[in-house]
Amino acid sequence: QVQLVESGGGSVQPGGSLRLSCVASELTLDHYAIGWFRQAPGKEREGVSCISSSSDGYTYYADSVKGRFTTSRDKAKKTVYLQMDSLKPEDTAIYYCSAGRFSLRTEHQSYWGQGTQVTVSS
Repeated sequence: QVQLVESGGGSVQPGGSLRLSCVASELTLDHYAIGWFRQAPGKEREGVSCISSSSDGYTYYADSVKGRFTTSRDKAKKTVYLQMDSLKPEDTAIYYCSAGRFSLRTEHQSYWGQGTQVTVSS
């Protein structure tokens, strides 16, 4: 049974940093791209970043986080990371990792984690 488990969320002041982790079980990062999505209260889930399954680990970011967020992976640990710097209050949301196609569209994802809360507030 495929499982994606996120961790690393929490509360931070504006301008601060957090690093989220997503550990995959019963799934290989060679076959699935891994995405990060977020959902704020009252809003639809939106794509934040994704990293390809290919050896070069190509990444893609939403414009709202470009230059502030970085996604990386450790295939041996089956773990994908989302480093979030220069956080803003509008980054507050539940963050989910996903496995599926190299895409920021929710309908292109096959599996989802349970989510981790990120709150940015002074």
